[in-house]
Amino acid sequence: MNRRLRRAGALACGVLLLGGCGFRGAYSLTLPGGADTGDDPYTVEVEFLDVLDLVPQSGVRVADVPVGRVESIDLNRKDWTAVVTLTVNRDVDLPANAVAAVQQTSLLGEKFVELAPPGNEKPEGRLGDHSRIPLERTNRNVEVEELLGALSLVLNGGGLAQLQTINHELGDALEGREDEIKKTLDELDTFIGGLDAQKAEINRALDRANELATTLAKRTATIEKALDTIGPGLDVINQQRDLLVSMLQGLARLGDVGTQIIHKSSADTIEDLELLQPILTQLAAAGPDLGKSLELILTYPFPDSSLSALNYRQAQTGGMALFTNMTATVDLDLTSILCRYVIDQSGALEELPLEEAITQGKCGVQGGDAADTSGGGGDGSAKAARTSTTPSVLDGIEGQLVEQAPDAGRATGPVGVPALPEVGR
Repeated sequence: MNRRLRRAGALACGVLLLGGCGFRGAYSLTLPGGADTGDDPYTVEVEFLDVLDLVPQSGVRVADVPVGRVESIDLNRKDWTAVVTLTVNRDVDLPANAVAAVQQTSLLGEKFVELAPPGNEKPEGRLGDHSRIPLERTNRNVEVEELLGALSLVLNGGGLAQLQTINHELGDALEGREDEIKKTLDELDTFIGGLDAQKAEINRALDRANELATTLAKRTATIEKALDTIGPGLDVINQQRDLLVSMLQGLARLGDVGTQIIHKSSADTIEDLELLQPILTQLAAAGPDLGKSLELILTYPFPDSSLSALNYRQAQTGGMALFTNMTATVDLDLTSILCRYVIDQSGALEELPLEEAITQGKCGVQGGDAADTSGGGGDGSAKAARTSTTPSVLDGIEGQLVEQAPDAGRATGPVGVPALPEVGR
């Protein structure tokens, strides 16, 4: 009988070993009163830096409602973090970027895993089978042991005994300075109020600084290239530093000397400019006449327009001779000459006829125009009688007219001499 029982026990153990490789003792048994995971739950892996005393079969909650359980807790040997596998009811809808934390039911209660949507991010996607919550989205609460340990450090020589000394020294420092402290606090309040009033401007300045930083970040390669290129230039400047300093010192001395010269010669310069002012004024007034006189300087005593009427012929002695016809009107009336150029140089008098000028004993009367020398409407014939026309002095010269210059009939024209044909000898 005992042998049969032993065989049956051995057979049962073999079946368990062959068919129950996932058996983990009591952790493989479902505890009564646990969460209902349904017929088709999904699994989620969660990374924790520290799971404290969390054990398999611990609860999984959402908004303090049980929705699953902890299946296993493994160690990630790459970064030595804990990987907790959770089984969650299929009806639980959580975003893919959900967060997880190890919580405690009470001060001395059991641990559980709390799942929740992200509080500071927009929910994205959906948490499903084989989803993984990374380490940056997990956390744990403070343990009672940690709180008591920190409190013991404070109570047992952790600085609590020095609070009385700090309070006493602070009272001594502020005693008798209440008004100054109050004034300082008022000024600090004004300063903080000013900053609060300029909050929009400060934000705008920070935004502009951010834009500048972004622009500089986009041009990092250019800035690095410029910094690399400017190095040799700075080396050359460093080598020529003595020469640059000497040049700047010489320039400073030149500036001092120039300033002294300007100060010492300022009075003479102003006097020279004042003496030069009348000359410049007269030159400005004679500007139009000066420009016209340049037209006559090369052809004096003939105007440059007379050169367009030049003619040429073969001279008796050989070669070519240039000539032009000229008509001159000469006024030989001595009374008019004396009145115009001796008595009335400004031309302000109206000229009288010869007989009236002799009988009355004066050159003219007031109201005339200097340009009008007719002396009245009927004096045109008298003036014509006082003028004479002389023939050209070249009419008696013998010779043969070979050819007339082109456009010789025009009264005016540009300065120049027509091209002459080559004459053989």
